[in-house]
Amino acid sequence: MKITFLGATKTVTGSNYLVEAAGKKFLVDCGMWQGKAEQEMENEQDFEFNPESIDFMLLTHAHIDHSGRIPKLYNEGFRNKIYAHKATCDLCALMLPDSGHIQEQENKWKNKKRIRAGLPEIPPLYTAEEAARSLEIFYPVQYDEIIEIDENIHVRFNDAGHMLGSSIIEVWAKEGEKETKAVFTGDLGNNDIPLLDSPTMIEDTDYLIMESTYGSRLHMRNDDKASMFLDIVAETLDNEGTVVIPSFAVGRTQEILYEINKLKENHLDDEEFKRKYKKLMSTPVYVDSPLAISATEVFKENTNLFEEEIKNEILSGNNPLEFPGLKFTMTTDESRALNESNEPAIIISASGMCEVGRIKHHLKHNIWNPKNTILFVGYQAPGTLGYNIINGAKTVKIFGEEVAVNARIEYIEGYSGHADQEWLMNFIYSFIKKPKHIFLVHGEEESENVLKEKIETETGLNVTMPEFGETYELTGEEEQAVTRTAKIERKINHTVRSEIMHRLEKIKDEIKDMDVSVKEDMNNATLTDRDIFRINEKIKDLEKQILNVIEG
Repeated sequence: MKITFLGATKTVTGSNYLVEAAGKKFLVDCGMWQGKAEQEMENEQDFEFNPESIDFMLLTHAHIDHSGRIPKLYNEGFRNKIYAHKATCDLCALMLPDSGHIQEQENKWKNKKRIRAGLPEIPPLYTAEEAARSLEIFYPVQYDEIIEIDENIHVRFNDAGHMLGSSIIEVWAKEGEKETKAVFTGDLGNNDIPLLDSPTMIEDTDYLIMESTYGSRLHMRNDDKASMFLDIVAETLDNEGTVVIPSFAVGRTQEILYEINKLKENHLDDEEFKRKYKKLMSTPVYVDSPLAISATEVFKENTNLFEEEIKNEILSGNNPLEFPGLKFTMTTDESRALNESNEPAIIISASGMCEVGRIKHHLKHNIWNPKNTILFVGYQAPGTLGYNIINGAKTVKIFGEEVAVNARIEYIEGYSGHADQEWLMNFIYSFIKKPKHIFLVHGEEESENVLKEKIETETGLNVTMPEFGETYELTGEEEQAVTRTAKIERKINHTVRSEIMHRLEKIKDEIKDMDVSVKEDMNNATLTDRDIFRINEKIKDLEKQILNVIEG
């Protein structure tokens, strides 16, 4: 068995692994790169393999950083089965066309700029229609079912507890007389996620390919985050402000709805709590994301995956995803009306990292006001608007306009759908037969380093942090369980060339902004001679740097 790591290596996006075993080539996940602009440009690049040569694919879950390039794979000739849990198939039927719609919208904006610059138009990565067509090759499976790909390869999907339908995938491959087993965790769930069961513990494996998003951190426990949520919301509402929650449409949104509905059971004898809760329940809660609304329906249709207590509640007629004051905004007019109202409210809107979607409009209209709170409840990748806000940006650019960050900024990490360091370690401890080797993926380098050291120190197991494009042969020998056999070197146009072109476009926009800003300064009668001299010197320095680039 060989594995080539083609994404989510020392970063948290673009999950994509090519496996060669028992005469077959197959993929585990085919995710989109998200976050920094140069990472997102990787989505446009050619695959490092021929899509037509892939025999089948295993999909761990529906999140776009694991599924988002499937339509591109389909467009380029892949027509074989994609095995995924039924709920993952249901969610991909919503999320992939939605992603295609976003690609089309972003592409229109890019092409307007290209036309103004005299450049030819470019097509979107894929369209909503193309994404919908790719759904025809999805093959739904259930948890615990042994699936025979052929006589030499078997797989089993297990509940990963990360989101509805998320899976830990066991793969058995027989080559000659030797059988090798590998386990791909996908994204492992946080053990106290509302609604979902805890991740399945796996008894044995030869090799473990494990996520490490929170490998260096511990989460807040469930009771603490619920109380913290109520305190933040109540204080904002007391201040007659609005709480804006950038939330991933699938997973976090439904968990927040559940938490809001369940808070009252925790402090029945606490008068101050009752006051805050009454205030919360008398405030409209808007879910402003068509995708989140549709996904909530998918959750309702797959209640068999909920933990036992919640299933019993639903059977008794008490649906924890419904409560008075909850409103869904379907149309853009309804969404726009939220920002024209002065009424305090709670607005839950996608995307969770604030990069696309309706959330950007809500931020533009609310982040400047000190009465309001922007409450983050999910991971923010470096380079995203959400990451910049959490890390103290004083101003942010939204739709080309600089907006002051005056609102209260809060982050409740405990809502993460990812296991923290403690539960990642517990997952490893749970193996009766420990893996011969562990590969850490889907984590920033610092998180992977910390977790690697902890695993090696506490268990004595060997751990590798693969680089992009590295191929490892899983030899099965105790002394040398893995051998690095090759590494794909990225062509320069995959990274540096793309980044240069992106930066040129960005500099053009920044020079236009500078032109407006300097002219405004020149018309300012209060500007001193010293200020004018300083501006002049900066422009002269900029001229020199531009000439250096041209001459170089």
